[in-house]
Amino acid sequence: MADSWATRRGDPGQRTDSSGQRTDGRGGLGTDLHLDLPPGGGSGVRVALIRALRDAARSGRLAPGTRLPSSRSLATDLGIARNTVADAYGELVAEGWLTARQGSGTRVAERVVPPEPAPPRTPPAAAAAATRPTYDLRPGEPDVSAFPRTAWLSAARRALIAAPNDAFGYGHPAGRPELRRVLADYLARARGVRAAPERIVVCAGFVQGLALLSKVREKAGYREVAVESYGLDAHWNVMRGAGLRTVPLPVDQQGARTAELDRSAGLRNVLLTPAHQFPIGVPLDPDRRAAVVDWASRVGGLVLEDDYDGEFRYDRQPVGALQGLDPEHVVYLGTASKSLAPALRLAWMVVPDHLMDDLLALKRTGEWESGRLDQLTLAEFIDSGAYDRHVRGMRMRYRRRRDQLVAALAERAPRVRVTGIAAGLHAVLQLPPGTEQSVVRGAAWQGLALDGLSGYRYRDEQGQQQQQEPGGHPDALVFAYGTAPDHAFAGALEALCRVLP
Repeated sequence: MADSWATRRGDPGQRTDSSGQRTDGRGGLGTDLHLDLPPGGGSGVRVALIRALRDAARSGRLAPGTRLPSSRSLATDLGIARNTVADAYGELVAEGWLTARQGSGTRVAERVVPPEPAPPRTPPAAAAAATRPTYDLRPGEPDVSAFPRTAWLSAARRALIAAPNDAFGYGHPAGRPELRRVLADYLARARGVRAAPERIVVCAGFVQGLALLSKVREKAGYREVAVESYGLDAHWNVMRGAGLRTVPLPVDQQGARTAELDRSAGLRNVLLTPAHQFPIGVPLDPDRRAAVVDWASRVGGLVLEDDYDGEFRYDRQPVGALQGLDPEHVVYLGTASKSLAPALRLAWMVVPDHLMDDLLALKRTGEWESGRLDQLTLAEFIDSGAYDRHVRGMRMRYRRRRDQLVAALAERAPRVRVTGIAAGLHAVLQLPPGTEQSVVRGAAWQGLALDGLSGYRYRDEQGQQQQQEPGGHPDALVFAYGTAPDHAFAGALEALCRVLP
């Protein structure tokens, strides 16, 4: 029960004046504040007194203009130190809740009190929980439950102990030299990338790297970029936001039709996913790889190589990075988002010499930096061999899931053909004509979030989707078998089989 200032200790001198207001024996105002304070003293009482007075003024229980007891009177009545009350009054005056004038005492400030906002009809957390799918199998994330927490923590501890003092400063815009050195060795060994550490730039995710490159190219006057006719609109919008105009490049079962780059005379940029086209799932044909490198060299163009899941290959030898064919005309972009977790916000670019100065000058102008300590941790994680061990383990795990998917569909949905499964973390499930949208809706009823392939078809700046090309890609689902944790995958697969034709 709340103790008022007048009753907390009792006041034998208390009485009322002719108007009925209470006064104390010393002639002070006896307004009953009904303050709820904890027993004892110290900073806890001061904080509680401030909160109680503020709440009383905010709610209107203490009306604007109400005169408060003197600090001496209130301290005596509450049995606390006068300085505690004086400090509380002073803080509330500074905040604007009270006013204090010589000869007028301390009063509640004259102010308009806004009404309390009405509570939402459905709490946000409850609304989000009500709409959250049971199984979210849209591409974009790996199995984040498998993040190697213990090994990462050990690497972080070692990296922190060994970190030089300058690692705690602002540092170089290209990133920590330790990570750039380790990445140069790893990318040469695992992806066939030709790079010295001095040509690597660490960035806070692939999208940030793409935005930087787009701004640099726009500033240089190269304002058109070809993009694959199936891909992520988020990437197209990043480049458009930097001032580039996107031009769709058709994709078939051999990847992007790179020979068509010559059709646009002013085109000098192209964004590709050559090792594993997203989302179709095919590697770029060797002849087309050679054609795009020839085009870039001939016209002075630039290829932006998105190697988003280069570590995950199952049934064939890894397709080496396109960058290895022509390091001066291909920018290699890699990321830890698929191999480890998106939360790290760590990605890297291997950049031609002629772009480095402009790129670093731009990177210095804004909030373009990744956490230095996370960079040191990743460097230690790779250098110790823990990264290779983690990738090998995840490759086996994802391959088992892929095989489970193929076996389940062969038994339960033989009309559905699975493609794009030699690599990566997703598969394309080809459906009978005209069934894509109904299957996506049926999956939602089963608590399964799935994307149809048509949702990845190119959209222009006005959001208009490109028409399907004659003989183009069939109705299909993009099924991210790498996203769900192990314990949920069987349930997700069962829900999928229930909705397939």
